[in-house]
Amino acid sequence: MTSTLFLVQVLNGLQLGVLLFLIAAGLTLVFGVMDFINLAHGVQYMLGAYLAVAFYGAVGNFLIALLLALVAALAFGLLLDFLVFRHLYERDHLDQVIATFGVILFLNHAVRVVWGAAPLTLPVPDFFSGSVALTDGQLYPVWRLVIIASGLAIAAALYALVNFTRIGMLVRAGATNARMVSALGVNIKRLFMIVFGFGTMLAGFAGIMIAPIISVEPGMGDNILILALVVIVIGGIGSIRGAFVAALLIGLVDTLGRSFSIDILRLMMGPSPARMAGPAIASMLIYVLMAIVLYLRPAGLFPAKGRLR
Repeated sequence: MTSTLFLVQVLNGLQLGVLLFLIAAGLTLVFGVMDFINLAHGVQYMLGAYLAVAFYGAVGNFLIALLLALVAALAFGLLLDFLVFRHLYERDHLDQVIATFGVILFLNHAVRVVWGAAPLTLPVPDFFSGSVALTDGQLYPVWRLVIIASGLAIAAALYALVNFTRIGMLVRAGATNARMVSALGVNIKRLFMIVFGFGTMLAGFAGIMIAPIISVEPGMGDNILILALVVIVIGGIGSIRGAFVAALLIGLVDTLGRSFSIDILRLMMGPSPARMAGPAIASMLIYVLMAIVLYLRPAGLFPAKGRLR
């Protein structure tokens, strides 16, 4: 283990963390304000990536493709809300889980029909295609730094939006008592639509930003959704601050654990047992962390007041 390798993996962990936050923040907003469990949120991440690939193929410009993909992801999310989700708001959580899981299966198959099962790729924008030198001989892709910076900027903007603007005040009030807010003359359905659409765009943006790094393929949102749910549980259901802290924590723990678990185990056992046990232990680390947090703080690290903070 070298200090340079450690720095690289810390940056990779931060990149994973901000992507998890973009997805978990949307889930937290939707659950905190609307009391709606949307397992299909990971599909929005997948659709963001596919739409970016499609629009880039049509226009040949990454920035324009990003903007078009965000608008299309928002429109598709609102369409899903109109056709499916809003009919589930008054149902119990089990009905919501079953119905949104069905949406996952349907849309995963739909992208296979539209784009095929073969993985697709999205090129890194030319301006950000280079690398920066962390140390002598160690380069790090600029695009990964762009993802980290974009995620942190959105986290700061989201914090300011929720805590210091009128719409943020309405969101926090709706999370505490939606019926009272509606009785005071606020169009609660419009508020719900804004919250849901914003959450959809955050997930779509995460998919767009990661598309130049990984393969765009059906089901790519399933695994990231599981991690996002772990983020929400650890951070505190309905807590945006908790989602941010937990996302960075999980990103670092997962990345560093997978990178250095074998090296750490070699300090306590032979090389062969370490190679066998290391990957298995690394894959369990975030769930062990979740169990520890829930044992010590059952409501999460930063439990929300009402349902959102």
